[in-house]
Amino acid sequence: MDAALKPRIRPPAGAFPLIRETVRSLGLQTVCQEARCPNQGECWSGGTATFLAMGDTCTRGCKFCHVRTRPRGQPLDPEEPAKLAAAVRRWGLRYAVITSVDRDDLPDQGAGHLAACVRAVRATGARVEALVPDFRGERDPLAMVAAAEPDVLAHNLETVERLQHPIRDPRAGYRQSLGVLAAARELGMRITKSSLMLGLGETEAEVLQALQDLRAAGVDMVTLGQYLQPSSRHWPVRHYLGEEEWARVRALAEGQGFAHVAAGPLVRSSYRAGEAFAERLLAGKH
Repeated sequence: MDAALKPRIRPPAGAFPLIRETVRSLGLQTVCQEARCPNQGECWSGGTATFLAMGDTCTRGCKFCHVRTRPRGQPLDPEEPAKLAAAVRRWGLRYAVITSVDRDDLPDQGAGHLAACVRAVRATGARVEALVPDFRGERDPLAMVAAAEPDVLAHNLETVERLQHPIRDPRAGYRQSLGVLAAARELGMRITKSSLMLGLGETEAEVLQALQDLRAAGVDMVTLGQYLQPSSRHWPVRHYLGEEEWARVRALAEGQGFAHVAAGPLVRSSYRAGEAFAERLLAGKH
């Protein structure tokens, strides 16, 4: 493995301190911080962030993720939807991404709360992307979020089928995630999106199969990025992709007919999400 290919993290600048203070003062979490996203400085300096709803504790324990895990999450904050809306107004966002931890400990797995967050942010006039958990593959919680009418509904496949287990929590699964994405289209979501991490030990043929499976599930926006190990306790990086490999992966994805493809070492599922959405609108596919 060529460590020289490891991507450099972009340093914070610009609006970064202001946004960090807004997050702290409103008692919010962002996945930018909790998952140690390499684009935090760039995105925050540009005045955008991905909000992490329902606390900073997940009931799942995936080996790639830095978000802390416990059998039970924190009590839900009934004021969180209003706080998210306040942050969006304060920053003047036109596009907001709302994701969440898994909440297997709640009767509706947190779907009602997540739907309330989507509605509150939509009321500000901003576009909303809801990056949802798998809800154990159950349709009713997914339908609750879809009924809130996010502009984009996203759910991440994360990796190829062979590596789902051991890398993802045993309660997650390849076919289950594909089912979530297919169900989202059946529930009326006009734009769905997913993401894959690369460098976990997958082959190019497996990546192609995953891309084909995502298209078969009706997904029309996909992001592919380099996996970076959050700590020594997490799954190790097996390979850093070089420039030519990224070009091949991007071509593979574009060849499947996705409306939007983002592929590169620092690309993450919510990277420049607003720009991707605008690009799709300009393509006349919404």
